[in-house]
Amino acid sequence: MIVHEFKIKAKPVQYKAIDEAILTAQFIRNKCLRYWMDNKGVSKYDLNKYCAVLAKEHSFANELNSMARQSSAERAWSSISRFYDNCKSGKLGKKGFPKFKKHSRSVEYKTSGWKLLDPKQIQFTDKKGIGKVKLVGTWELSFYSVDQIKRVRLVKRADGYYAQICINVDVRIDVEPSQNAIGLDLVLKYFIADSKGNTEYCPQFYRKAERHLNRANRRKSKKYRQGAKPQSHNYHKARNQYARKHLRVSRQRTEYCKRLAYSAIQSNDLVAYEDLNVKGLVRNRHLAKSISDAGWSTFRRWLEYFGVKYGKVTVAVPPHYTSQECSSCGQIVKKSLSTRAHLCECGCELDRDHNAAINILQRGLRQYPGALGNLTLQETDPLAVLDTSCTVTVRR
Repeated sequence: MIVHEFKIKAKPVQYKAIDEAILTAQFIRNKCLRYWMDNKGVSKYDLNKYCAVLAKEHSFANELNSMARQSSAERAWSSISRFYDNCKSGKLGKKGFPKFKKHSRSVEYKTSGWKLLDPKQIQFTDKKGIGKVKLVGTWELSFYSVDQIKRVRLVKRADGYYAQICINVDVRIDVEPSQNAIGLDLVLKYFIADSKGNTEYCPQFYRKAERHLNRANRRKSKKYRQGAKPQSHNYHKARNQYARKHLRVSRQRTEYCKRLAYSAIQSNDLVAYEDLNVKGLVRNRHLAKSISDAGWSTFRRWLEYFGVKYGKVTVAVPPHYTSQECSSCGQIVKKSLSTRAHLCECGCELDRDHNAAINILQRGLRQYPGALGNLTLQETDPLAVLDTSCTVTVRR
């Protein structure tokens, strides 16, 4: 399954119709959630049946396509099933009890409610009045048949409206094996440090844009009037400008992580990285901003996606003692976060992050000893793995 995203070009009346469809989808999701809370033992299929009841009771809900209503019910059930799974697995802390949506930004159609007129124009056929809209983008939909398009999602962002086309197609590509392996250590001083001793700088997009973001936030706050409903046009204009700046930072971080993950996967057959609990790490109020700005979760998500696409092995290894353990003899060498060098009694002298990256690669190869064909840990000494690793570089 792949997703092609296009920006929508339409009239102001059509944008209002999209907003109405998004609000209707939010209403149906919240009503399904309330129905589950009030009735014990409700299943996924009961929520789908409840959508027809809502369509009969509310005329604006009947205007939305029936499959779009079912898609909203499925969103409610996904949050419910996630809550059930967390309870069954004994997850510590909060289990993620489903919450009502206040500000939804998307509505999803399945195989009906829309019609593709040509590769750059789509028409929505329900009673919301969206009509024909133009798709602006570089993706070519003419390569795929209409039967392959499984979902069409309308998304509202700070800089406009977008259409996401979900296409059922096999994304796997066969490539020649490179017989290379690499271990990646995620750090804050750099973005990553690999097992060959190379590092990639952390661009810190948020910190670089923080001064402009704070200025835009102050400008927005000055235009806010306590108790005024609705707020002034100037307030909404300032709020949109502030949201656009945050959207730009988010896109910069995503593109950087995507390029870096693609380069790592293309150059290696096995990529080992730390299985970090980022949600728990950001609870540290001294490092939360730096960890969030690094985008570790985004990088891991793209690394795993490209690994599946190109048939490469991605291994998430436990991060325990990767910095303390000596990569040469295995002895534990205690060191604080301020100590950036690894000095062991066996004579191993490495940078702290370099040593951790080697340990990550060794653990990854132990989990998948046959991932590199004839190369195994039993046939090489621990540091010889460095000769088969490859530098991760950003392709510009």
